[in-house]
Amino acid sequence: MQTEHDSRHSLEHNLERDLKRGTRYPQRATLDCPIDEPVRTGESVEMIDEVKTIDEVLVYWARVHDIDDSLIRKAYLAIQKSADAWAAVDRIAALNFAKVLETFRAEKVSESDFFGTTGYGYGDIGREKLDRMYARIFDAESALVRWQIVSGTHAISLAISALVREGDEILCLTGIPHDTVRTVLDGMSERGVKWKAVYTDVARPSRLEEVLVGSTKLCLIQRSAGYDSRPPFCIADISKLIRAVKEIRPDVICMVDNCYGELVETQEPTSVGADIAAGSLIKNLGGGLAPTGGYVVGRQDLIERVKDRLTAPGLGGEVGPTLGINRLLYQGLFLAPHVVGESLKGAIFLSNLFEILGYNVRPTPDSARTDIVQAIDLETPENVRAFCEAVQSASPVDSYVKPEEGELPGYPDPVIMAAGTFIQGASIEFSADAPMRDPYTVYVQGGLVKEQAILAGLLAAKKIGPKRNRL
Repeated sequence: MQTEHDSRHSLEHNLERDLKRGTRYPQRATLDCPIDEPVRTGESVEMIDEVKTIDEVLVYWARVHDIDDSLIRKAYLAIQKSADAWAAVDRIAALNFAKVLETFRAEKVSESDFFGTTGYGYGDIGREKLDRMYARIFDAESALVRWQIVSGTHAISLAISALVREGDEILCLTGIPHDTVRTVLDGMSERGVKWKAVYTDVARPSRLEEVLVGSTKLCLIQRSAGYDSRPPFCIADISKLIRAVKEIRPDVICMVDNCYGELVETQEPTSVGADIAAGSLIKNLGGGLAPTGGYVVGRQDLIERVKDRLTAPGLGGEVGPTLGINRLLYQGLFLAPHVVGESLKGAIFLSNLFEILGYNVRPTPDSARTDIVQAIDLETPENVRAFCEAVQSASPVDSYVKPEEGELPGYPDPVIMAAGTFIQGASIEFSADAPMRDPYTVYVQGGLVKEQAILAGLLAAKKIGPKRNRL
């Protein structure tokens, strides 16, 4: 009797045999070919090696996970539809990598920069150099990069707390902010800081004259959409918003919540006029290696105030032990441009696949991207749970775990999260989350390698199937 192990070994042997023979699997021109009749090299139109390799991987997963021919053909089509967008991602990743590498060279990074400090952390040259590197990459005057900042929300809260006082007003220009940031702002209201939100149409920003009042101290722009249905704000839109604000009130601080957006485009918010921006190191810029941390970049006078808020006036950025994690922060930054590219490729594939299956997706496959988040409207709680179970099962860590919704700090509704990640909560690793409320939208982000997103998409599509009202 053949055991499961023998069967799996046989499948892997057959795939290896096919690859050695130069087997080329179906692509767009050959989608009608049955999966067990591969197309031999030279018999189909030429395609890029990356797409060819993914086709071969699809055949392997079809066998291992018992995925039917119809779904595999849809996946082939999704990959073919993704090819041009993937090429555009590669271009941006290459340009951003060139910028990052030149920053390493300009700052003369050496092995001694990776040594950690303890106690007060006085004279930590690696910490100081990393600050300067972030400032260079962001076209900013100064930066604060610290593992003591535990999340993107912490970085945003730290910066806002340093810059506003009792009686000041915060104006959120991109609508109601993400749930955790809204909780931060509500907490500041208890300390006499007011806040309000408006959605500003960048094509018609004239309404700003009505809402920018004398007490407005800081305008907050959230680049990613969070759990909102609005599109994210690209760098060009952020530039227009900032110019519109500065024309009316040059003294107002323009701050950008940059979470999920770093290195997606070739410029950052501070390149186009933002006074300050903040984000997390367990998202894009950590490259999957940073074990924790956050950053704040911007005008030097503002960053000095943030440093004092993190430690104490008079200490500022001169203290803060690195405890031996500098190398991970440097190496993660070095890898970040290409890791962000892999995340984007996975998101583009999922957008194509689930649009083919009839679901509403944001961004759509042909949309320009400014963050790594992909939203899919699944319409029922059962579909959300099934999708998250598929994401978890395609993970390298805790793949056997079944995610369930629950209460989480900073979130008003129960949230379900799927994240079999090496770093807890690292959303640059492939993960998904959803607030359990109508319209039951799942938000997918990250992916150190795009193939994980492709497998998760297949398993989710197998569980959920096409949208019923389009059958």
